[in-house]
Amino acid sequence: MSQTIFEVPISCRGIAAILLKKIEGRYHVLLVKRTSKILDGAWCYIGGSIEQGEKAWEAALREIKEETGINEVMLYSSNRFDQFYSPQEEYIYMAPLFVGYVDSRQQVILNHEHSAYKWLTVEEAIETVTLPGNDENLAFIDKHFIRRTPAPFLRVGKG
Repeated sequence: MSQTIFEVPISCRGIAAILLKKIEGRYHVLLVKRTSKILDGAWCYIGGSIEQGEKAWEAALREIKEETGINEVMLYSSNRFDQFYSPQEEYIYMAPLFVGYVDSRQQVILNHEHSAYKWLTVEEAIETVTLPGNDENLAFIDKHFIRRTPAPFLRVGKG
């Protein structure tokens, strides 16, 4: 008897970005509190969709600016992905995860998608994030982008 096999599609329609800023000599992570139908009240890092004609890193820079008002970012590909399964829409969502180093003078100005923000140590951020898997991504970023200098070939968006 023949059995039909179904596949769960993988969709990459968005990006995720972790912002790092030195405060008192130590890197801190920006977390934002979402105000949306699905993630209302969730503490997470920056995320958003890729618009037509954009490269993923371009979407990351745009989303960072739209969500936080920060427009000067040294952006890197982390070689990691944010991912989750959507039971409502039956697909696996994957988004390239970027890391942005922010100058200490940059101020956060939130848009309507968020109600609050915090700059936290990576340890505090790991304990604060709401979504499963965000903590593992933060630990990865700590190891490869906070404790080490990232490889120059990971840099994206430079002029």
